[in-house]
Amino acid sequence: MYKIIISLIIWPIWFVYTFFVLILIFFLIFIIPRKIFYFFLRPFCWFWCFFGGQILIKDNMPPPASEQPYIYMFNHTSMFDQFMIGAFVNHYITAVAAIEVFRYPLWGQVCRRYGIIPIPRTRIKQALKSLVKAQDKISKGSSILIAPEGTRTVNGKMGLFKKGPFHLAKNSGATIIPIGLIGGFKAKKKSDWKLRPGILRIRFGAPIYSKEYSDLTIEELRDSVRKRIKDLIKEKD
Repeated sequence: MYKIIISLIIWPIWFVYTFFVLILIFFLIFIIPRKIFYFFLRPFCWFWCFFGGQILIKDNMPPPASEQPYIYMFNHTSMFDQFMIGAFVNHYITAVAAIEVFRYPLWGQVCRRYGIIPIPRTRIKQALKSLVKAQDKISKGSSILIAPEGTRTVNGKMGLFKKGPFHLAKNSGATIIPIGLIGGFKAKKKSDWKLRPGILRIRFGAPIYSKEYSDLTIEELRDSVRKRIKDLIKEKD
């Protein structure tokens, strides 16, 4: 009963905030250059978590913007993931996201305007075209955010990683930044509408430079990155 009451209070607040912020972002994108847009987006992301009943904690610093482009890879725990990362990344970053999210009113329009790339997870040929677009953005200096699992966890455990993100890394030579996200599954499970107030914790892993993985196979690179993220989400003393 407690979770139901709390959720019934939090959800309307979160949706009202989301509605007005999305409208604001939609118009700001036309005015503010993308390279400095993160100044505005970071506090928006922080409040997206806050009004969802969550407090953000960053255990360490993100990589410097000067060494871009990066491919940020993370364990996909909840609807808060992109906001957790966006609240702390100190430069423009776009993403590869499931095509389904672009069907949401207003949210989809903002995503497209911001430069986020839709990817159809069940259509391999179209998915490959999306990765080519991502590679083109990287070649122009933009960093990319992508979830190797492809979808949110349904049981709290990290799922299998798909090969696509690692083909993208090998083809682009971009530096990989593993990210460990903790607390998202408890906050909002994919199979449950209820929210649970709590703490969301983010940990940025050490950069993986192209020279470190150039001789690895796609499978070896995939398994190495997965292990690094798994190590990041282990509870520390």
